[in-house]
Amino acid sequence: MSLIGTLTSGVSAMKTFTKGLEVIGNNIANVNTIGYKSSRAVYADSFSNTLRASAPSTATTSNTSATQIGTGVKLSGVSARYTQGSLNTTGVTTDLGISGNGFFRVLNPTDNQEYVTRAGAFRIDDTGYLVTSQGYRVLGLTGGVAGTPPATVGPIQLATVPATDPQRQSISIDRSGNLIEFYADGSTVTTNRVLLQNFADPSALVKQGDNLFTGMNAAGPIGGAALTATNNGPGENGLGAIESGTLELSNVDLTEEFANMITTQRSFQASSRLVTVSDTVLEDIVNLKR
Repeated sequence: MSLIGTLTSGVSAMKTFTKGLEVIGNNIANVNTIGYKSSRAVYADSFSNTLRASAPSTATTSNTSATQIGTGVKLSGVSARYTQGSLNTTGVTTDLGISGNGFFRVLNPTDNQEYVTRAGAFRIDDTGYLVTSQGYRVLGLTGGVAGTPPATVGPIQLATVPATDPQRQSISIDRSGNLIEFYADGSTVTTNRVLLQNFADPSALVKQGDNLFTGMNAAGPIGGAALTATNNGPGENGLGAIESGTLELSNVDLTEEFANMITTQRSFQASSRLVTVSDTVLEDIVNLKR
């Protein structure tokens, strides 16, 4: 324990508010990141030294209150805010925005690691898979043919069209996630369906960079960990709808972030002043003997 508590309080505050500024800085840096969810620093007081404990009243005395002096502040946690970001129209069919709750589930084909994401900047790769910019495959229902809807859970992949058959002209994705293929002879087939995953506690998800999250089990997947048409259909069971041709923008509010930055900066400056005052008092104590 320091000779005077203000030194401890000031140092703890400077360390804590530095972390707070890091959180704010990261939010501002990601203001244009697709699907980014902003975070906020949560503070809590540190352990308090008890000079006198509280005591109940007796037949002859009144109750006494506790006398405590705090030792500063600490970072209680950094929580993400999963509020809806605005949807920006791109006109690209494979750009998918979610209007409401839910995440896309994607699979790394190299190690079979699954992630969830709100960033729907997808593309069709050279083998027909719907993938992220990193090449991770979007999961859903696949294998649909004429007269039979997709029912196999796995990576979404366009149907293989023999050279002798009418060729695919275009695709579309509706609000329910159905991927419809249009062919040269005028026929259409729903071959895939994008599914979404919702969580009981999204704050338990872990950011892994590249707009990806892990920690799905800790977040409590609603409807279970396995994707099914019954539990994970867009627009159903509390899940949002899919908006093709749009991308969800970052939910960072720059006005709020700049206001938080100013207050946190002022708090840091006041904390540094505590250290300076403590130094002056300690100097006076040391010089008492002179």
